[in-house]
Amino acid sequence: MQRTPGTPLNDPTSPDEVEDNATPEPADPESAGSPSSQPDDEAAHHAHKRSWKWTLVFAVVGMVILGLDQWTKALALEHLTPGEPVNVIGTFLKFNLIRNSGAAFSLGAGYTPYISAVQIAVALGVIYLSRRLGSAGWAVAFGLLFGGAVGNILDRIFREPSPFHGHVVDFLQTPHWAIFNVADMAVTSAAVLLVIQTLRGIKLDGTREQRK
Repeated sequence: MQRTPGTPLNDPTSPDEVEDNATPEPADPESAGSPSSQPDDEAAHHAHKRSWKWTLVFAVVGMVILGLDQWTKALALEHLTPGEPVNVIGTFLKFNLIRNSGAAFSLGAGYTPYISAVQIAVALGVIYLSRRLGSAGWAVAFGLLFGGAVGNILDRIFREPSPFHGHVVDFLQTPHWAIFNVADMAVTSAAVLLVIQTLRGIKLDGTREQRK
């Protein structure tokens, strides 16, 4: 190669040396991605998907219970007469139509508006907590609780004698037990399932408590 006049052979600023000695620019952390953060992001993504799955289970169970409760109450009102029980399985199960102004076992007959307020608060609380669901057991229990609570709330709001003073339709009777309905069955089943989940040490988000 011919040397250009006035350019020393050892010129430190020659293009080849500048290119070889150039310090590489650090990679953009946003474009390259942080290896340590990728597993956390993936875990969060899977947790989010699981949460929505169990929320969907909660919603489906709740709507099925609500629909079944209202449908059976409509059938009871159409085909049964108060004071005329009908044996279904001998004396073990009867259809016996009554209108209940109180809570379970006809308690609190004079406090229907307060009972309604408590049930509405329970339903709203269940909806709020359903975003954290991470377990099938909790999702089903919440669905049963929500469907049962709303089923009786609708009776208290829309049935006679007046809004928030309405009487709940009960029609299922077994020996040595108060007359109840599908909503009551769902709420009772939810309570049992919640106790089981707690005894098993399974938290709302699906994680298990560390027992000492």
